[in-house]
Formats: sequence, structure tokens, C-alpha cells
Amino acid sequence: MSTTVPTTPPTTTPTTTPTTTHFRTCPLCEATCGLKITMAGDRVIDVRGDKDDVFSLGFICPKGAKLGDLDMDPDRLHKPLVKRDGQFVEVAWDEAFAEVERGLKAVREKHGNEAVALYMGNPSVHTMAGPVYNGVFAKSLGTRNIYTASTSDQMPKHVSSGYLFGDPYSIPVPDIDRTDYLLMLGANPLESNGSLCTAPDFPGRLKKLKARGGKFVVVDPRRTRTADLADQHLFIRPGADAVFLFALVHTLFDENLTADVPQIVDGVEELRVLASKFSPETVADACGIDASTIRQVARDLAAAPTAVVYGRIGTTTAEFGTISSWLVDALNVLTGNLDTPGGAMFPSSAARATYVKRKPFRTGRWRSRVRGFAEAIGELPTATLADEIETPGEGQVRALFTVCGNPASSAPNAPRLAAALAELEFMVSVDPYVNETTRHATVILPPPRVTQSPHFDFGFTQFGVRNFANYSPPALPLPEGRPSEAEIMARLVMIAAGQGAAADPRGLEEMMLGGLLGKAVQVEGSPVHGRDPGELRQMIEGEGPLERFLDLSLRLGPYGEGFGANPSGLRLSTLLANPHGIDLGPLQPRLAEVLSTADGKVHLCPSELVTDVPRLLAWLEERPRGMVLIGRRHLRSNNSWMHNVPALVTGSNTCTLQMNPQDAEKLSVTTGQRVLVMSRTGTVEVPVEPTDKIMPGVVSLPHGWGHDSPGVRMSVARNTNGVNVNTVTDESILDVLSGTAVFNGVPVEVKGV
Repeated sequence: MSTTVPTTPPTTTPTTTPTTTHFRTCPLCEATCGLKITMAGDRVIDVRGDKDDVFSLGFICPKGAKLGDLDMDPDRLHKPLVKRDGQFVEVAWDEAFAEVERGLKAVREKHGNEAVALYMGNPSVHTMAGPVYNGVFAKSLGTRNIYTASTSDQMPKHVSSGYLFGDPYSIPVPDIDRTDYLLMLGANPLESNGSLCTAPDFPGRLKKLKARGGKFVVVDPRRTRTADLADQHLFIRPGADAVFLFALVHTLFDENLTADVPQIVDGVEELRVLASKFSPETVADACGIDASTIRQVARDLAAAPTAVVYGRIGTTTAEFGTISSWLVDALNVLTGNLDTPGGAMFPSSAARATYVKRKPFRTGRWRSRVRGFAEAIGELPTATLADEIETPGEGQVRALFTVCGNPASSAPNAPRLAAALAELEFMVSVDPYVNETTRHATVILPPPRVTQSPHFDFGFTQFGVRNFANYSPPALPLPEGRPSEAEIMARLVMIAAGQGAAADPRGLEEMMLGGLLGKAVQVEGSPVHGRDPGELRQMIEGEGPLERFLDLSLRLGPYGEGFGANPSGLRLSTLLANPHGIDLGPLQPRLAEVLSTADGKVHLCPSELVTDVPRLLAWLEERPRGMVLIGRRHLRSNNSWMHNVPALVTGSNTCTLQMNPQDAEKLSVTTGQRVLVMSRTGTVEVPVEPTDKIMPGVVSLPHGWGHDSPGVRMSVARNTNGVNVNTVTDESILDVLSGTAVFNGVPVEVKGV
């Protein structure tokens, strides 16, 4: 069934193109807003919020409104590029895949599988093909050199959730639609639209929280737009989130404010002992928050009928990101707000089977070759990728695949990584642009336009503040001979697996579907336990492999029809018949179902995380006291994606160094004056913006800017006035437990030009 609705009757006038309306989920951030897209032929002429969308109810942000400009960007690639004699030339698809096969084979034969690396970027999670194929592609490459944007973002939350609950993907989200008190650290959803918390119209939800008599408090080194909306904003010294959270835990124990902790939780007394070393009086100077305020926050948190603590990128991209992520959930447990309405709850994704028994979580199954960093959820820190390329010896990375990522812009000390990419023997990028990273590629394979691709959020339905399901079929057919993103990825898998560039990708699809069905029929509790996989395969529906994978996932999911076991349940045809989505209701308590620890308990004080507490105590004693740098998010930007759309790089969306007026006065600089920001790794020159919205001793640069590298083919972005903040971020400073780079709290020096 199609969601395409004719809105203009056919006409005999040859100059008039009939328009059609298409309902889609926006793929540009985690909010998953519904869009109403009007097209004339193959051109997007209008994008509005879908008022009938069951989750977003018509909300739209500036990025979504300009989806058509991004979709039709004249700088987007439509044909593969292969580098010959240092120059890119367009080639046919079969020729491009043959070049991939030749290059990969040459590197493997000369250096072995470990000489190959894979980097998967943030945008790949916003597609259907990424979640379906990225994992099997990584396995088919046969290398441990796997890197993703997670170690520049949310990996601490995966690691802490893994050790607390046994599953790194079981991450509780704030039930903001029902809570009475929200404590938010390092998050700015009025700009980001939410992160690891899928909540379209986050601003409206926060306003409703206040309207019903609730309260929310923001803890952030900047008074952000979100902080301006809050009942209370507390400036905090970057990097001090962990000691602040420990002080809240200390206060709950010290003043007997803890709720009755259920027997399913262990480690309470161990946590009490750890927290005894972090009294509010001990940490106040390090935080920049006085002890009485810290104690009052803890009291308010404990006294609220329902409450939830939520921490995001400001807490995870810091030196103690995993400890902070752990303590966020510890506070939710201690106040009786884990897995309860209005607290921190576990969404139930329509496409993630709940009957699967997952192995208890652990990290460090292998380590990086050069710096010895521990693996986490199958990947190594992006901060060490340059080491692995530059350092000679067995296992040196000589070939790289990138999938929808731009690490030469987004990685810490990005110029170093960019220089390392130039030394590779072979590189393949799946990307629609020649950008800071892909300019170094040997082969670029561009995915189709958004309007030519199907969409279902396999990832973000796992973090919804309400359970929901939405599917968008392609609005436009693919041009003849143009492979889908699924086919591009499938052919790369076949090449990596030794099947060759000419192998039929349908064979891979059948193998993957057969493998999933074969496992499902063997698991007790599965709706298809004991059935014939061949019979089930014949029942799967859908146009193309991604629809068929979705149909399978929905049928076996918690709301699924179970291949006939629950005829009224979900499958692909259900979503096709509901173009505005399906509301699956508010979050429900499901902790026992989620837990995957060996003993079936929540580990409130996991030993693997406790090992980093002495380092935190040392930091508290000897913490650096100079100027530090933090990042900044713009509503009209998403990392480095959006700067080639003219309407998204104007107005307030500018690259300035925000600085407290006291610091500006000390440096004798005023608004617009250019300053140098210097760190161990490099220097950038940028105009200063004095503002009392940032605390003294802290400066802020937005991320994703700086597109003037030679060879970049993004005409609008190249002409924006901005610098790459990752010239001065430092790849040597990491959160030890997760390998996540530090982008908030980077030591810098600032001086006038």
C-alpha cells in the first residue's frame, strides 16, 4: 500500500506538473518527526509537519523544513567516483564495485585482514540499510579495527547500562510526559531535539511539564535555550558532572532520603561507601555549585512524587563520562524512580524481539594495537584510529571503509586523522558528498536521495518517550540501474566475504533472513518456536530487502502478529496502512524483562566501573584550573551534515567563540574581535562573542564547522565562515572506561590576535 496521495487532478497542460503528497518520518535527527512532503514530479516543493502524526503531532524544526533542499542539493553525488591519477572520475556502478574488490584484495593479500578498518558514522543510524547491514559488513571484513561515531558521543551510556542492566542497548529514558521533576545535565533538547531520548516537540513537552505543576532543572556550563525555559539553571564546571552526581548520591544516603530499593537491585551498601568520599562540601569548589544548593537539589529530587535524572552529551563526552552515566541511573534507582511511570523507563521497540536472551555484558574482549584501549560493544575508540594508521608494524591499518561518516571533521584532533587518511593505500566511502573525509577515498559510492529510500527508525524506536511505530516507503522510484543503499551495502558485504563484485546480493538476503528465522524457531518463548523456517520465509512480505527485514522484525517483535500467532499484531502491511504511524501507548514497567545480567539483578555498584573512582578522586584533588573549552549545538545543524543548505547557515547559526564578559575583559577583547584558541593539538582563529550565558573560565565553539579543506565539493559549506573545533580537541584525553573522546572540558589558552 502506498502513502502517495494525488493532490492535483491530471491536466492536459504540458507545462503543469501534478503534485503528490507523501508522509515520511524525518531522518535528520533523533526526534523522528512526521513530515508532510509535497512534490511536483521528482522535486520537493513543500515540507510541513504532519499534524496527524501520532507522535510528533505536526511539530517540525528548521532542519526538517529544509529536507527538500538537502534532498535536491546540486552537490550531492549520483554516480560513483573512482580516483585515477589523483583525480575523481565518474564510473559505472559495476566498475566501481570491481575497483572495490581489486583494492581490498590487494591490501588483504599484502597485509592481512587486520590491515583493514571500518568507520561507521552517525548518519548511518538514520537509515534503514545501516542497522540491517553494518553489523554483517563488519563481520565479513574479518577485522577488529571497527570504529563508529559512538565513541565521539554516547558510548559511556552503553557501557554503564551494560554493566548495570546486562544489555548496553537497554538504556532508560526520562518519562517526561508524566514526571513531576526533571533534573537534566549536559543536554540542550531545544537545540538538539533530544538525544538517546526520542521525543518530538521536546520544547512542548517541557512546557507541559511546567503547566501541570512540575519542575525541571538544568545543570550546564552554558545557559542554553533549554536552561532559559527551566525553573532553575545551575552553572557547573565542565568535567565535574561525576562529582556533582556523587554528591547527590552522598546526600540521599547522608540525610536518609533514599526510597525502598527493591531486592532485584544489589550493590546499595557498596555505593554508600563510595559516595561517602564525595560530600557536597568536598565537591562544591570543583563544581562551581555551593554545597547548600547541591543538597537542596537532592532533597527536591527525593521529595517529588515522580522524578527523573537525564544526562546527555555534555556528560558523556567528558573525562568521566561513564561514571556520570552510571550515577544518573543510580540516582533514579535510589529515589525509587527506575522503571516507574514518571521516572526512567525502558521503551519497547516494535522491531526488537524481547524473547532473545542476551549474554551478560563485558568490555575488553580485545584491545587496540597501539595504545591498548579496550573494545566496547565490538568497537575501538575513534580517538586511536590515527595511531593505527600511522604506526608501522603487523596490523597497521592500510585500508579504510567509511559508511556515512566524516571523521576527518568530527574526530578529536581531526587534522591529524585527515593527514593519516591521505597515507592509506586504499579507501572506500559510502557517502553522498566529497567532504573532508571522502576526498581521500579511492572509491565513493553515493546512496540515493532521501525521497528514493524507505525509512524506519530501528535505533530510535528503542529510545522513545512513548512506544510507537512509523514506516515511510520511498516517495520516488530509483532511476534505472541505480542501486539502493541496501544493494550498495549488500554488494560490499559480498565483496568482503570473498564472493566477488558480481555476486547476486539476493543470496545474502536469503542467508540473513534464513539465519534470523533459524534462530527464532529454536528459542523457547519465541512466537515461532518449533516451526519450519522455510514455511515462515514464504510468509514474509515487502518490496525489496529492507521492507522484508522490517516485516520479519515487526512480526517477531513485542507487538507482532507472530506469523499467525497473534493475527491482530503488527507486520509491514499494518504500518503501510497507517501512514501517520501507530501509537503503541505510554511506557510500561519492564525491568525484569530487560535485565540480562548473569544473576538477573541490577548491579548498582559494578566493580568494572568502581575501578575508575580512584582516578576521579585524584582529579578532584588535582583538577586543572585554567580555561576549558566546550562544544555547542545549533538548532539548524546536525554535526557537519547541514552546512551545504543555504537557509541553515544564516542568522544565529554562526561560528563564534562564546566567552564570559569577565574573561573577555581580562583579555581586552570585545564582540567580533578575533582571538586565537590554542591547545596541545592546534590553533584556530575565531571571532569572540562575550555573553553572560557562559560561566567564567569556560569558552564554547560550535561543532561541525570548517569546510575549506582542499578538494571538498560542498559549494555552500566551503564559503561559510567557520573553523573546525576539532583542530583543538585532544585525542590523548579520553574517558578511560568507554574510550570516548573528550569534547567538553578541553584545556585551552585564548589570546587576542
